[in-house]
Formats: sequence, structure tokens, C-alpha cells
Amino acid sequence: MKRNRFLAKIKELFRVHPICAILGPRQCGKTTLARQFTQENNFHQVHWYDLEDPRDLARLDQPMLSLESLEGLIIIDEIQRRPDLFPLLRVLVDRQPAHQQYLILGSASKILLQQSSESLAGRIGYMELTPFSVSETHDIDTLWVRGGFPRSFLGDSDADSFTWRTNYIRTFLEMDLPSLGFNIPAQQLYRFWMMLTQYHGQLFNASDLGRSLSVSDHTVRKYLDILEGTFMIRTLQPWFANIQKRHVKTPKIYFRDSGILNALLDLPNRTAMERYARFGALWEGFALEEIVRFHTLHPNQAFFWRTHAGAELDLLFKQEDRLIGFEFKYADAPKLTPSMRLAIEDLGLDKLNVIYPGDVDYPLGYSIHVYGLKSYLSQTRDAG
Repeated sequence: MKRNRFLAKIKELFRVHPICAILGPRQCGKTTLARQFTQENNFHQVHWYDLEDPRDLARLDQPMLSLESLEGLIIIDEIQRRPDLFPLLRVLVDRQPAHQQYLILGSASKILLQQSSESLAGRIGYMELTPFSVSETHDIDTLWVRGGFPRSFLGDSDADSFTWRTNYIRTFLEMDLPSLGFNIPAQQLYRFWMMLTQYHGQLFNASDLGRSLSVSDHTVRKYLDILEGTFMIRTLQPWFANIQKRHVKTPKIYFRDSGILNALLDLPNRTAMERYARFGALWEGFALEEIVRFHTLHPNQAFFWRTHAGAELDLLFKQEDRLIGFEFKYADAPKLTPSMRLAIEDLGLDKLNVIYPGDVDYPLGYSIHVYGLKSYLSQTRDAG
């Protein structure tokens, strides 16, 4: 599948920076995207280093000698295995900016790759590559069940997809995280990850989780940071508006890929999902992630709102000078609620969109509109 929006973003970043970093979870298609980029652009030379290949690792034992004489596009895959390369890249692109461009691929967030932000400030542009989305596949039903990882989504059957995801989870815990330097027993982190499935779309309670795991709150937050930094979990911070009202200050968490969540919950197909007690929460989290991706929101741009009196809003963000809110409802025909009215009044929302799985769009009131998920995602990207 050709991912034109991301290919265009890489070109945009290279117009400004000599280094472009594509970050995203393992197996989300970073290597495939890099190959597509090289095929579409006329680089006179392309040099590829895969840091999971022992031969390529050996080639970079003396990185300055290996890289300084090269010209054209230099691709370094799985850069998190050699973060010590970042200071060297700064020297190289400063020395010969007209001759070298670097495309680096990593399976950890910019926060986990702090060396890059410290060493390459002003020289590097970042792009997050997500697994497939509805905007790319136009297949909500399959995507919701299998998630967007290419090999999972494109599997021959739901059973094959479920097997792939089950193996992905084991490999992620036993191999990928240790390669990032995290010395946490795989079974311990698996228990934590399983516990998080019950917090999907809920407020995160570090104390409760810590007691269940017999670890400190600090350790629990460290585990959450790891899963967030490897693109498994999304944390939404609360939005504070009216200082006269008591607001919830605890973040909410969501699993970013519905297929991974379904695998952890042992829900291999739609029938099993429909029997799950919190079936509505599965859909609401899936829809929220699609909206966040559609609007290309950074983690520090997306919020939720909740008061201790019970009023709440699932998602809100600023779009230019407008404040846009979202509610996600698994319902046949969502209705206007007191909470929606209060959100409009207290937050001064310019628009409140209610997203549901239906096919008919309709207004609920002034500045409040109901959209089917597929309908909303078919709008232009600057729609509010």
C-alpha cells in the first residue's frame, strides 16, 4: 500500500533539514516507506544500514570512517540500537551539507531518543509513522478487529492476524524492549500491560496498579512511559478551563492499536469482541485514535476534560484559533446530553463533534453535530 501522505511529509522535511527521522512502532512499515521514498526520488546514490543486521553493525564499528566519504541519501534503520551516532551525524551534516542527507528510522519516540534532540537541534525533522488508518484502508470493520499493523491487517484471515499479533506481543516484550536498554522482566511488564487493558479509556491510577504489582507508583509510571514511548499507549492529559470548578487532574490512557488491545484481551474476531463487557469502550478508543491521526495531533496537543461534578469531553484540541471538542458514542443515534451543553458553555467550544458508528450525519444543536466515523474521516484534513 502506497502511503502518499507520509511520502509527501518526508519530502517536506528534507526541504528544511538534512536529516529526517521516521519514528513509529516496530513492524508499522517504516522500512517499506523508506524504500518507496527512494524509488520515487532520483538520488544518485543510496546507502542503507540496517542495525539489526550484524554485518551492517560491523560496518559502523568506525562510523566516521564509514560515513564521511559517502554521498547521496544515507538510510540508518533501527537507529535506537546506536544512539551514539547522533553527535556524529551533527558533525557530518555540518561538514558537507550539500552532499549528504540522512533518513533515520527508529522504533522509539523522540523522548526515548533524547540524544537526537540534544545533538541535532535545527538539523533534524521528525515524522511519526502510524500503523494503517481508516483514511488509508477505507475498511473500518477489518481495521477495528485486526488493528493497523500491515502484516496483521493484510493477513489471510482473522485467525492468521490474531496469531501474528500474539507473536508480536511476545517478541516486543522479550526482544524489542531489552534492545532499547530496558532491563525489566518480560513477565512483569506483560502483567502490567494486561492490567492496562482494564484502564483503556479510563483514568490512570498508578497507586492501584502499584499495589497489584507490589511496586511503587514511580515504577508504575516508568512502565507506562516505556509503553507510551514505544507507541503502544496514548496518554491524554486533562484540560483545565474554569478555575472555579474542580477538575480531574489524572491522565486517561488508550491503547493506540485496536488489534493489539484485542489480542491482549483474547478477542480474535468481531463475534468475540461483541461479547466483551466493555464493547463500547473498544469502539470509542478506536474512533478516538483515528481522529487524533486524522488531525495529526502531537501528544501535547490532545486533551480530555472532566469535572468532579461529572461533566466530561473525550477529546479536545486547538485548531488554529478554534477550540474543537469530540465525544465518541457507540450508539444508534446519539442524543444531546447535559454534559455536551456544559462543555460548550464552560469551555467556549467553537464546535463539538459527536462521532458514532452510523451512516447518517445530523445536527444536535448550535455548534454540535453528529458524524459517522467514516463520514468524518472523508472530510478534508482541516475540517473541524
